[in-house]
Amino acid sequence: MAKQTGKRLAELSQALEEHNYRYHVLADPTVADAEYDAMMAELLALEEAHPSLKDPDSPSQRVGGEPTSNFPSVQHSTPMLSLDNSYSRQDVLAFDQRVRDALPDEEINYVAELKTDGVALSLVYENSRLVRAATRGNGTQGDDITANARAIRAVPLRLRVPGVTCEARGEVYMPRTAFAALNHDREKRDLPLFANPRNSTAGTLKQQNPRVVAGRDLRFFAYWLARPDVAATTHTQRLLALRELGFPVNPAYANCQDMEAVFEFYARFKRERDDLDYEIDGVVIKVDDLDQQQRLGFTAKSPRGAMAYKFRASQNRTVLREIRLQVGRTGAVSPVAILDPVLLAGSTVRRATLHNDDEIRRKDIRPGDTVILEKGGDVIPKVVGVVIEERPPGTEPFIFPDTCPACSSKLVRDAEEAAIRCINPACPGQLKRRLGHFAGRNAMDVEGLGTAVIGQLVDRGLVDDVGDLYALDRDSLAGLERLGARSAQNILDGLDDSRQRPFDRVLFALGILHVGTTVARTLAAAFPSIELLAEAAPEELEAVEEIGPTIARSISDFFKSPAAQTLIEKLQRAALQLEASAPPSAPRPSYFTDKTVVLTGSMQRYTRDEAAELIGRLGGRVAATVSGKTDIVVAGEKAGSKLVKAQQLGIEVLDEEAFLENLAAETA
Repeated sequence: MAKQTGKRLAELSQALEEHNYRYHVLADPTVADAEYDAMMAELLALEEAHPSLKDPDSPSQRVGGEPTSNFPSVQHSTPMLSLDNSYSRQDVLAFDQRVRDALPDEEINYVAELKTDGVALSLVYENSRLVRAATRGNGTQGDDITANARAIRAVPLRLRVPGVTCEARGEVYMPRTAFAALNHDREKRDLPLFANPRNSTAGTLKQQNPRVVAGRDLRFFAYWLARPDVAATTHTQRLLALRELGFPVNPAYANCQDMEAVFEFYARFKRERDDLDYEIDGVVIKVDDLDQQQRLGFTAKSPRGAMAYKFRASQNRTVLREIRLQVGRTGAVSPVAILDPVLLAGSTVRRATLHNDDEIRRKDIRPGDTVILEKGGDVIPKVVGVVIEERPPGTEPFIFPDTCPACSSKLVRDAEEAAIRCINPACPGQLKRRLGHFAGRNAMDVEGLGTAVIGQLVDRGLVDDVGDLYALDRDSLAGLERLGARSAQNILDGLDDSRQRPFDRVLFALGILHVGTTVARTLAAAFPSIELLAEAAPEELEAVEEIGPTIARSISDFFKSPAAQTLIEKLQRAALQLEASAPPSAPRPSYFTDKTVVLTGSMQRYTRDEAAELIGRLGGRVAATVSGKTDIVVAGEKAGSKLVKAQQLGIEVLDEEAFLENLAAETA
């Protein structure tokens, strides 16, 4: 009996791995999903009934192993360097000239590959079995995520050639279709949506539970191989060797004898990028000959024989039908463009940010205009210009109203910012945003309290501030639309759990203007109770490191307001943690924990303020200047003297790609 069972297990394992290979590598599946699922179900049932016969590399391991509580750091055998990159054709020609100058009288051939917008991954195999998977990290060391990598069907658990010891590197990504399905599911469950496929990929790889990874359709493209027993002489041979071992390799690459061939490849996929089921943000150009690559050498952070030629942000045209105003949690009133639906960077866009009144005036944006849309960093749609020659007759300049669209109170222009604010503390528009912020993941983390529920709570007059959330009960929630008894109980349980959030989290959740997670931790350390903080004079607040006059005035004004005093009383009655009985809770250990970081240059994904906020969530501290106390410099495009000084002092420098990888788990 055991012999027959073992034989059947082997047959199922072999068949399932073959189907994985045909699907992910050859793109030629031979069975329907239902048949594959039936074989997997049979395998799981047999392994459960006969655990002693279970193979450690069984395809069932892709269903997900046991949760882990941390990701230990591992050292890369060879640094995982980043690439120099540019959006300029002239820079690509200059790269080619540098290569030819360094290798005079030698024939130079290039390989052009698509730059998949995912997360770099290192896979180590011994005797053809996967033994370790690690993220890129800082290039020298990364996080060991072997359990999660085993849950990705495109990653071979066992190579198709026996007895091989090697390391393969590549990019993990989430297809656009899978990303859309994931966000659709999250929307139905009233959960925050992921910003883009790359962030959802990175966040998935850092999940503590591999079963979550197994449930998301991550894919993998390999592009680098170190195999001591077989030496390839060209990058093209390396790609073919990867396919022979069973790795999926992106078939969209080209051998190019000159830069014109590279530019043709680039132009082709710039046109076709929206037709792909995965995100790309440019083309990688590599010297094909591996010996030439070695002789060209490396800079401190990148190889001299390769570079990335990136696509500029995607643009498209559409008609702006209406300018609507939305009220934020701090009262800032932001204009939003309502557009004729248009495809942009692989997704349909119906709304776009207009930033503020000054931007509308400067660009003379009017309802009815044909506008040029762009995705900043391929994430957030924005209006970058107007096609004046297509402006219909009779359009009128947009006049920003004097009163709040949510409560009709008078609007006030902030003297120090471009923002226009509603200063009515009872404004329902602000209240909805404050409730959403309060219940958010990095604040009180109240599961189930999403925008749909919050909208009903405010519109029905069930809450006047965040303190009223703790007076909700089953009866008050029972009348809300599309909220069953179980969902209502989940919200009440989430509110009950939030009573244990530490004092610094409560401070951040209050939504005080200019008080982010880092400032909240600083305040909780300096004023370890809500009473001490509320009584602090502006000069006392300014005496605290990192608290300047603007933040001090904002905190002082908040606690002076009658509405805030009423709110604090409600939170006290609700038994929230309004004093720090122990040092404020630190974020989970991360690469940035207790490190001083300086930001320089511009990034595609985040503004400098957004990046600083994210670093703070990971336990880091952002400083303005580079000094001997600086641990890390994050260098974006056009980084200047700060980068030079960091290099002179030997300070670690992260480019945007490495920075994003370290942030990814928190930003997903």
